[in-house]
Amino acid sequence: MTMRPVVIAVAITGSVPRKKDNPALPVLPSEQIESTHAAFEAGASLVHIHVRNDDESPSSDPDRFAAVQEGVRKHCPGMIVQFSTGGRGRDPAARGLSLVHRPDMASLSTGSVNFPTIVYENHATLVVDLATRMKQFDIAPEIEIFDLSHIHGARRLIEAGLMSAKPHVQFVMGVQNAMPADERLLDILLEETRRVIPGATWTAAGIGREQARVMGWALARGADAVRTGLEDNIRVSKDRLASGNAELVSIAAELIARHDGRPATPAEARARLGLRAV
Repeated sequence: MTMRPVVIAVAITGSVPRKKDNPALPVLPSEQIESTHAAFEAGASLVHIHVRNDDESPSSDPDRFAAVQEGVRKHCPGMIVQFSTGGRGRDPAARGLSLVHRPDMASLSTGSVNFPTIVYENHATLVVDLATRMKQFDIAPEIEIFDLSHIHGARRLIEAGLMSAKPHVQFVMGVQNAMPADERLLDILLEETRRVIPGATWTAAGIGREQARVMGWALARGADAVRTGLEDNIRVSKDRLASGNAELVSIAAELIARHDGRPATPAEARARLGLRAV
């Protein structure tokens, strides 16, 4: 029997966890490169990158994004590099500055949503601006779906000619005050995406303790990818912190195997997500 290749995306840092929460969290570009390399060796074929200032606060510094990208491309041949344009702790006007460095992909949220302590604001003009820059630099967006309406926000970008009709979408479940991790909700989101954006590839991300559960639901439904990493979850169990991103990737690979799959190679991941070969 042929094992189905599944893309493993590793979100290495994010904007929320700190080293006091898990000492393995990579903050400096050198740490991020090293952590990504270990995750790559464990089976990850896509890296989702946030950068931080030296004091661990969220950063939009294009030079930091460029440094991480350069290291990943050197040490992880073919790995898909995805920059975050997410907004926690970042000036909206700066969220797209790193796109000049032309990563393979970038995250794109198509609407606003409540988060634990803030409104994650994605004004329509900002969404259009980010989508326009991604098209200008030939960067494939990953559409972050925090709410049903965000699927239709993506559809509007397609209709405006700002995005491919075959985007990659990610359903984000388990963020406090936003969409809960509920299996029935995933079915509703998936059905609506297939109706509105039939060409899309898809994945789902579970936050915190929901990480493995959401991965299981996604794999049972034939997802193109799964997402793991310290951005979303710093633990492997209630009682033990993850030793690093590589350990979380290894757990994802084991879950994929239980669903008759295997981690996609970088070349397979690029082909599946419609990205240029390297």
